[in-house]
Amino acid sequence: MTTSPIALAIHGGCGTLPKAEMTETEWTEAKADLAASLRAGWAVLSKGGSAVDAVEAAVLVMENSPHFNAGHGAAFNADGEHELDASIMDGETLAAGALCGVKRIRNPIGAAKVLMRRGDPLFLAGTAADSFAESEGLDMVENEYFSTERRRKNLSSMKIRELVGTMSEASEAEKHGTVGAVALDAQGHLAAATSTGGYTNKPAGRVGDSPIIGAGTYARDGRCAVSGTGKGEYFIRYCVGHEIASLMAYAGLSLEEATARAIAELTKHRIGAGLVAIGADGSIVAPYNSAGMYRGWVTPDGFIHVATHGDVEVAGQLEAAA
Repeated sequence: MTTSPIALAIHGGCGTLPKAEMTETEWTEAKADLAASLRAGWAVLSKGGSAVDAVEAAVLVMENSPHFNAGHGAAFNADGEHELDASIMDGETLAAGALCGVKRIRNPIGAAKVLMRRGDPLFLAGTAADSFAESEGLDMVENEYFSTERRRKNLSSMKIRELVGTMSEASEAEKHGTVGAVALDAQGHLAAATSTGGYTNKPAGRVGDSPIIGAGTYARDGRCAVSGTGKGEYFIRYCVGHEIASLMAYAGLSLEEATARAIAELTKHRIGAGLVAIGADGSIVAPYNSAGMYRGWVTPDGFIHVATHGDVEVAGQLEAAA
């Protein structure tokens, strides 16, 4: 039996703060959590585990971190609540699970995977999704669990901008944020997962691209796995994940060319956008058009790479791929 090279990449959102707006300690903690996410996913892949389990493990770490807009640390909506969205997709079978508008699931990505394993329905919303997770014995929390002081400040800032008419001047960090992971396992199967709190001060009930299969999350064996971050309404309009896979399959573009074209299309609308993607050969790309994007990947020699803005740092070495 031949084995595929394993590969893993993650993002923590293109809404990265300007360097001056966080202390060195906070930047160090955020990068440490990116590295921890990569370690969790790589631990699955290096033992012969599935790409689906790897992306779930990687995203779960970021959902538990206060530094990213997913799970604990999620953005507030206009009503001062958290409504979380997540999805996961198996590139081998095209099975997927998605949730939106959930308020009590501690780790929405885990619930999305349980839903995917069920097979039908693929997508649940709001209280029905919360009830499903509770019936499956998953960890449930009060909505306040997701709150952090930084997100409260973001909400206050956006409320003020709304009053004075400067919403368009808000930074990506004030508005957006998402986490995601893509992986290729030793069996040659691809998977993608994405989780988010949406954008700060979003209308209650708003759903972005993160739980939309083919938009913010997409995986298909032989092509690619994609997880996006940015202004979700445009990712939905362009069906970005599926578009990238189609450009590769039907136009013969490389992963780098296809993702660059997708980001260029989004950039025409003057919106922040980024993504991570893995090809069937294990190639990795992480393009973005904003000031920064939390991102990271592991190279076949086991080196962990993490970045927030332009510079990429090596954050340790894991067991090299066989």
